[in-house]
Amino acid sequence: MENSKTILVTGGCGFIGANFIHMANRVRPDWRVVNLDKLTYAGNLKNLEGIQQGENYRFVKGDICDAALVARLFMEENIHTVVHFAAESHVDRSISGPADFIQTNIVGTFNLLEASRSCWFGQDKTIELPLFLHVSTDEVYGSLGETGYFSETTSYDPRSPYSASKASSDHLASAYFHTYDLPVIITNCSNNYGPYQFPEKLIPLIFHNSMIGRELPVYGDGKNVRDWLYVTDHCEALVAIIELGKPGKSYNIGGNNEKQNIEVVQLICDTLDEKIGPLEGGLPRRSLIRYVTDRLGHDRRYAIDASLIKENIGWQPSVSFETGIKQTIDWYLSHQEWIGSIIDGSYQEYYRKMYGT
Repeated sequence: MENSKTILVTGGCGFIGANFIHMANRVRPDWRVVNLDKLTYAGNLKNLEGIQQGENYRFVKGDICDAALVARLFMEENIHTVVHFAAESHVDRSISGPADFIQTNIVGTFNLLEASRSCWFGQDKTIELPLFLHVSTDEVYGSLGETGYFSETTSYDPRSPYSASKASSDHLASAYFHTYDLPVIITNCSNNYGPYQFPEKLIPLIFHNSMIGRELPVYGDGKNVRDWLYVTDHCEALVAIIELGKPGKSYNIGGNNEKQNIEVVQLICDTLDEKIGPLEGGLPRRSLIRYVTDRLGHDRRYAIDASLIKENIGWQPSVSFETGIKQTIDWYLSHQEWIGSIIDGSYQEYYRKMYGT
């Protein structure tokens, strides 16, 4: 694929989207990025400090559920590629309030697919080699037992309103490829971690609580297993897929780093004790761990078989979990003002509701 293009990044002020824009700015400076973000609680303009409005970047505050806005952006910017991150993504929130997940993740994706189809195929001159990259999750596959891996041919079996909404959007994207020949690629990634992650997710939540001496809530017995993917590894995979991926294909993106949740929590505690010392009174941070009632419908294990992307695209993860978690903790330690700036009253209210502290 040619390098020069205009890319619409949805949700570019969120965790993965912001990291993707930073990477694109570094490694593909000839790409023009149009960032459409609603700036919900998890979207933060501070995530893109250093990225300046100009010839190669434009930020637009807006909602992917606003069909007129989406269509106008496609026409104004002559969008060549869509990298679709925008989504409601926190499982706990989907359990307590699923409506936003249905609207954003399904209806919003539909609006983007329709705008792509209209713009790319509805003009006298068809845009050369367009691409709709739909970024999804391994949670659409359901839960694994103690063995086995999710592959691109694994049947979908979503268990939460979040994963069901993402599975629906995956099916919509796939249907637009098969029905309309829209050049769609779907990626299903494992749990991301790294800089700029909003502190409702496990790793930044445990870091923040550990820093202030607050209890560390661990669901159930703590032995739920996730495959952890460092966010820059994920972004490198997406850049490679944009350039080398085949429309109509799905690619699983995994980190080859299976860890029990309790192992992750303990590693963060031990790393902070080593880097900045124990808690007041010499207590180790592991003393803050508290097991809480398990999440409703909590999937036991996720694990990704990422052999297809390695074979077809040449990508594989390069960051081990032990290295990645230390880099992540170092980033948070040097950006504590970033955490403080986003934990506002609305988040504290949600935090208290979910964890009772």
